[in-house]
Amino acid sequence: MISYLSGKIKFKTDKCIILDVNGVGYKIFLSQKTLAKIIESGNLELFCFLNVRETALDLYGFLTKEELDFFEILENIRGVGPKAALEISSLGPLEKIKKSIEAQDEKIFEEISGIGRKKAQTIILELSGKIKELYPIKKSKEGISEPEQALINLGFSGQQAKEALSQVPKDIKDEEKIKQGLKILGK
Repeated sequence: MISYLSGKIKFKTDKCIILDVNGVGYKIFLSQKTLAKIIESGNLELFCFLNVRETALDLYGFLTKEELDFFEILENIRGVGPKAALEISSLGPLEKIKKSIEAQDEKIFEEISGIGRKKAQTIILELSGKIKELYPIKKSKEGISEPEQALINLGFSGQQAKEALSQVPKDIKDEEKIKQGLKILGK
């Protein structure tokens, strides 16, 4: 499975690019917003999703891991294909999309062709249940993350907890953050 590519852009269209990775050209579909951001002859690093169909293998590219994760959630919603999921995942910062979903604002999907009112409602309904997957770190009322609060509850100071968690990768689950934070504090 291809999940990451880095190379030089050889060709750019209004839907995709050809990325030269050590002499091999990969056709990668990108969202309109991503295509607008990249320079046609520059180097590029992309997180990728390989869509396997009976008649084709299509690669979809993303500038960040968060966009890819969001795309994978969207792509699993019934009635949302990979091309629609690609455009939805690039609507803006994930925080903006999250707020629109929490507010059940269908207007965020208006600019995407093929997404009508009913499909927008379905997407919002499906994502409402999965919103925690998009933002695994939850903040308490005081602005302290759950892993930080857990370390404080175990007897460490707030400063110790912050310092330990600053050394832990941000894209892992809370439970793993707590374990790694404890390892760091145990040294």
